[in-house]
This record gives sequence, C-alpha cells and structure tokens, in this order.
Amino acid sequence: MRLASVSIAVVAVVWVGVGLAAEDEEGFTPLVRGDDPAKFELVKIGPETISIEDGVVRLTGKPTGYFATRDRYQNYVLRFEWMYERPENLASDEEFRGNSGVLLNIQGEPKVWPRSIEFQLANREVGKVYPIGGARCDGRWDRDAYAKAIKPVGQWNREEVTCRNGEMTCTLNGVEVTRGSHAQPDRGQIGWQSEGAPIRFRNLEIKRLD
Repeated sequence: MRLASVSIAVVAVVWVGVGLAAEDEEGFTPLVRGDDPAKFELVKIGPETISIEDGVVRLTGKPTGYFATRDRYQNYVLRFEWMYERPENLASDEEFRGNSGVLLNIQGEPKVWPRSIEFQLANREVGKVYPIGGARCDGRWDRDAYAKAIKPVGQWNREEVTCRNGEMTCTLNGVEVTRGSHAQPDRGQIGWQSEGAPIRFRNLEIKRLD
C-alpha cells in the first residue's frame, strides 16, 4: 500500500508539471504549437499562403483572408510580434503600403471580413480601430505615440492588446497607442489577416483574465 501511495504522488507531480508547462511564469499560453497551419481555422487561404516554421507564421499576403484561433476568448491579454518583409527596392518607409490586421472577438460567418473589431497593422496606422460587419467600438488612436513607437520596415514589432468587459487597449513596443471602449462583440475568435503584403508573426501568446 505504501508503494502504491508513492506512485500516485509521483504521477500527480508529473501531471501538475505538464499543466504548468503550457503557461509561462506570467500565465501566458502559446497559440502556435507545431508547424501545421491546419491547427488554426483558415479562411480563404491555404498552404500557398500560410506556412509555419520554428514558431514563425509566414503569410504571403495573397490571396486575401485570415487565420484564426479555434478557441473563443473573452477578457484576455494577447501579445505577439510581427514584421513585414522589407522590399529590396524600398527607398523610404513612408512609401511602404504593407497591410494586415489583427481581428478581435470574431463572431458569425467565417468570411472576408467577419464581424469583429480590427486593430490595424497597416504600416501607416498600426493600432487604429476598425469595427467590421456591424461591430462597435469607440476607439481613440494616438498618432504621435504610434510614430514614436513603430520600428523600420523589416524589423520586429511587439504588440499587446488587452480586452476586458468591452474595454480595450493596444500597446506597440511598450507604448500605448490606442484605447477603446463599449466594444461589441466583446468575445470570440482571434485572427490575423493576409492582405496584400508578405508578413511574419511570432510569439503569439494569450492570457485569460478573470
């Protein structure tokens, strides 16, 4: 009986360890696991558009569509890094027209584009709020903060979005660029757009809030 008790205790410790390994010390859980894009919901895009290698998601930008979490979230902190591939002939970042976005709280039919709240990733207005398909959000975007925070095309940017009870904030490289309120919907899937320009994402992580 004593040996059986010890075995049960060991199993319990191993099981707890496995559960904790899914989260980091801050409580964030990675959204990219493995190299199979089919673990996400793919809308209007396929293998010719999306690939994953060593945790980095690459989108060609064509055709237009998005990949989304299969889980739905309410009250969370989302963080990720993104980078546009810099065109060889790009003389100035002001000329760059790279476009993408993160779609928050997706509801309804999976289509281009679904009912959701988009935080813009277009290089000229990162963080700006666009409610889509009947969604609502009162957003306030700080252009000056964005201009100070954005990194040159071809470098990684770090974005963090907090959603809680319809209130939303967005930081870019540690600088707050957007505040939103009265968001509807306030829960749903999360997606990232393929919209014309090659873009990469990495370190996609989420933490649920109480």
